Amino acid sequence: MSVALITGSAGLIGSEASRHFAASGMQVVGVDNDMRRHFFGDAASTRWQRRRLEEELAGRYRHSELDIRDMDAVDRLFRHYGRKIELVIHTAAQPSHDWAAKEPHTDFSVNAQGTLNMLEATRRHAPDAVFIFTSTNKVYGDTPNRLPLVELATRWELSPDHAFQHGIPETMSIDQTLHSLFGASKVAADVLVQEYGRYFGLRTVCFRGGCLTGPNHSGTQLHGFLSYLMQCAATGASYKVFGYGGKQVRDNIHSADLIGAFDCFLRSPRCGEVYNMGGSRYSNCSMLEAIANCESITERPLNWQYSETNRTGDHIWWISDVRKFQSHFPGWSLKHDLRAILLEIYEANADRWLERAVL
Repeated sequence: MSVALITGSAGLIGSEASRHFAASGMQVVGVDNDMRRHFFGDAASTRWQRRRLEEELAGRYRHSELDIRDMDAVDRLFRHYGRKIELVIHTAAQPSHDWAAKEPHTDFSVNAQGTLNMLEATRRHAPDAVFIFTSTNKVYGDTPNRLPLVELATRWELSPDHAFQHGIPETMSIDQTLHSLFGASKVAADVLVQEYGRYFGLRTVCFRGGCLTGPNHSGTQLHGFLSYLMQCAATGASYKVFGYGGKQVRDNIHSADLIGAFDCFLRSPRCGEVYNMGGSRYSNCSMLEAIANCESITERPLNWQYSETNRTGDHIWWISDVRKFQSHFPGWSLKHDLRAILLEIYEANADRWLERAVL
């Protein structure tokens, strides 16, 4: 039986991938040591998701708590499974640009060194495997903020005749821009993944994600925008909006739609490829629009405050141009729009959130 080795397996994308590829007949080896709890506190722990995976995928899922920064441990795991490894999905990361500034060494060691360890172990022990890396739109730094944006009633927007009206393409420069330390560590990882594809011929790909979301997300204030927003709406907790009049725009892609893209790439891989990946024009919103949707679904007003100070390097407007991926894989399409995503997040988690809020 072929093996799918998935890091961050109890996180949003890792858990979705674990279920998907186990259902396709692969043996899933999940790697997750709950670093998210270290980053963001007990409320962000992924233990609950790990337990669900072990219960639901009994016999098809094996869990390892190793730390991807431990080069020897990573090498031993890959050596154990060797060429049985058909697929590597590397989602484990420190995901917050705010948190990265507190512990730059930890951020860089997880995002850059951890990725190098995964790539080198793949090259040594499973060179025929497909290597999928979840990169980020933060590799572009704040270059998107130089776009000629127009302020509308509830959002910032591009004019309809702008070249990027379909979204931001992979051709945007990642140089000479403010990245945040998180963005810098992900740039290092992103370029390494490309280089192992172009230099060594590994079948690697970087998916530069917009906002990745879905019901499996352990959302927190510093990471997990829609999940945490809906959690606050459901429980009455306070939410803070940072800058830009609350009109900053993000596209949002459901984890299942992203895994669908992973599956397409696995079936017809390339070497050193890069794709911008997000909800595109199909699924996007401003902060104000997201708040209105959450209030509509929960049927209660959100307790939120506004700060004029925006987060350093934060994007004012980000919508992914996914047409390159669609041209390479015309059978893939987005299936979850914003309203459907928010409703699913709420229905899947409201009871758990409310129970925890009472405790």
